[in-house]
Amino acid sequence: MILLVAAVLDYLIGDPWHWLHPVQVMGWTISQWTKFTLKYCDRPVLQRCSGVGMGLTVIIGSGVLGWLIVRGASLVHPLFGIVTHSIMLASCFATRSLRNSAQDVLQALNCGNLEQARTKLSLFVGRDTQNLSEAEILRAVMETVTENATDGAISPLFYAIIGAFIPTVGSVPLALAYKAASTLDSMVGYRSAPYTYIGWFSARLEDYLTWLPCRLNVFTLALLSGKPIKVWNICRRDAVKDPSPNSGWSECAYAVVLGVQVGGINWYGGVAKSKPLLGDAIYPITVVRVEQALALTRYCFLIWLVIALILLLAISTITS
Repeated sequence: MILLVAAVLDYLIGDPWHWLHPVQVMGWTISQWTKFTLKYCDRPVLQRCSGVGMGLTVIIGSGVLGWLIVRGASLVHPLFGIVTHSIMLASCFATRSLRNSAQDVLQALNCGNLEQARTKLSLFVGRDTQNLSEAEILRAVMETVTENATDGAISPLFYAIIGAFIPTVGSVPLALAYKAASTLDSMVGYRSAPYTYIGWFSARLEDYLTWLPCRLNVFTLALLSGKPIKVWNICRRDAVKDPSPNSGWSECAYAVVLGVQVGGINWYGGVAKSKPLLGDAIYPITVVRVEQALALTRYCFLIWLVIALILLLAISTITS
């Protein structure tokens, strides 16, 4: 029930901007810890140790705090516990938020307002957007949508499902713990200064935690495409060139299914960075293709949600 309600809440409502979000609390903690470390730990070994401590504290702390909140709400009243559990779990899913962010940019493009599209895009990508052409904006949206499909939707769902099968644990602690790992990676998981040493542990751990959900998503996309061998072969050809063990596979799988190509030169703070080309440019990236990518993510999410619900229902029936 909680998995289903949380998924519906995320699909219909998403993350209301005026609500306090768990990621905001995680982000504040990471930011304060990072500032303290960079100020008082001037040696690489000290920054590495502090980074390990920050990663373990934020990840384990998020899971434990989530468990305590849900447990406390359940003690007040079972229905209050279900509502609290569902809302907190929904906050771990980002399907609606990702869709809204992408559609804001696409709507501006449909209206012919290139400057507004660049501004909207800058709110959820790290690359420089002020000089991007329409084609480059569409590529940026496609890359962001297909990369975040794994760590923003499928991976939190995967850990929520795992938690649902563990008695006394539940979905929220594991989903929040993964969300914390993802937030750490997005904030400090960079090889460049000043995060080179403090962020290495968080980046590596997030890679490990995302590896299996990413492959499951690629596997699901391959089956949905009706050409699984082609998807797998092109991913083996192109995705391995990406320095990330997960984002390259996720982006490449979507690119093959949609018949587009992503990757190329991006600019970050005025510095050019080359990303490997993923997929074959059979079709250009268009608004319709981006919307198809968003739809594919919804289908994959729904498929794994239904599988989990069937298994949970079967186990409940057998044990009762």
